[in-house]
Amino acid sequence: MTVWYSCLFGLFLILLAGLSYLLYWRNSVERTDSNLLELSETYIATFNAELKDEQGADAVKNAAREAMVEHRFRDVVYAIVDGNSQLLLSSLDLPAVRGGIEKLTPEIFDSSDFRQLAQGYEKSGAGSFRNIPGGRNGFRGYVRLLSADNPNLKLVVLQSLHPQHELMEDIRYTFYWIIPIALLLASAGGYFLARKSLAPVADMARQARGMGASHLGDRLEVSNPRDELGRLALSFNELLDRLEKSFEQQRRFVADASHELRTPVAILQGETEVTLSRPERTPAEYRETLSILRGESQRLAHIIEDLFTLTRADAGQYPLQLRELYLDELTTDVLRRTRSLAISKGITLTSAIQPELPVQADEDLLRRMLLNLLDNAIKYTPGGGKVNVECRREGDEYVLRVTDTGTGIPAELQSRIFERFFRADKARSRSEGDTGGAGLGLSIANWIAEAHHGRLALTRSDASGTTFTAYLPVPTDGPFTH
Repeated sequence: MTVWYSCLFGLFLILLAGLSYLLYWRNSVERTDSNLLELSETYIATFNAELKDEQGADAVKNAAREAMVEHRFRDVVYAIVDGNSQLLLSSLDLPAVRGGIEKLTPEIFDSSDFRQLAQGYEKSGAGSFRNIPGGRNGFRGYVRLLSADNPNLKLVVLQSLHPQHELMEDIRYTFYWIIPIALLLASAGGYFLARKSLAPVADMARQARGMGASHLGDRLEVSNPRDELGRLALSFNELLDRLEKSFEQQRRFVADASHELRTPVAILQGETEVTLSRPERTPAEYRETLSILRGESQRLAHIIEDLFTLTRADAGQYPLQLRELYLDELTTDVLRRTRSLAISKGITLTSAIQPELPVQADEDLLRRMLLNLLDNAIKYTPGGGKVNVECRREGDEYVLRVTDTGTGIPAELQSRIFERFFRADKARSRSEGDTGGAGLGLSIANWIAEAHHGRLALTRSDASGTTFTAYLPVPTDGPFTH
């Protein structure tokens, strides 16, 4: 980054120096032209004044010479030429001014550039400027009429460009020194600022490299939460919070799944070993063993099926088989199938179902959600209790509510009720005859509700019982033909 910054800054300095140099050169040329114009004006004023005092045939020449004497300047040459651009008089014929830096000879007036300058007035009809080679760095020349009464005489003023070139050379050498020094200082400063600015990023990278599955509790240090890097560190820490939570859920899921699978497998293995260890057993004993094996195998198959369902749901590989059906008819059918289970436990099963509730849903999944809710309610309701099912429309939602009269769920555990393998009463979930309770039923029911763009909520749980409510959206296309 520092290299790129230095290159761009160096290019900017070079462009700025070049532009400044060109602008200064142009200004110096304009100042030289303005000075030449002023010199010609003052010379002609002096010439006209001297001409009034001169008499005779050489009056013009004498007046011109006197004007040159009065206007002698270092590195400035005056010349009078005729209509054919022939030199008549020049200040080179006079004693040189002390301190002059140019050593000129009369040959300069024989050059083609000088003649073109002298003829330039005739072509343009006004004063004109031109560069004339000669001396060290050449001259800037200006030509105009000496007198309006005599169009054959012209005044040529030459000014040396050597001081100007020396100044521009000094400017070039200044740029030659300033640009590398400025670039070096800017690069050093940029490198220092870049290191200082990116130091927190390097620290964050170093801390991040030290994090792993075994150190998910570590967090990045946030020195200033209000700047960009501080907000980045906070966002990264939030990501780590989510990852830690996901890893913790995964570890708990694997541990609980292993525990749930180990129990039926251990029972199957134990019963098999006991049976094989006694070669002589009665048919009743074999029947009892086979009954235990069947029950545990059913429990094992149920757990595996639930795990497979949740795994496919998490991976997004459980497509819904949507079709048109009536939620009231589905609820009535599920109640009919679970009535015998409620009767066997001495539980009263009641319902309040509103007719004509059309819905587009996966029938098998909705049936499974309702069966899980009813199975959970019956399982945790003591004999003599009551389980009630309500199914109705409320606004733009269908409400499916299952209420039992069990002991309820402790308040501190209610937030975890939809976690996988979570059971509020583990001792009860191992009750005799329980072939399914692995703590996955409510998780699956919750996923089914969300898969249908609805939700499942624990709406009440206290000493008088528990209520689970599923909310499903009403189809926007309206009712269909029954």
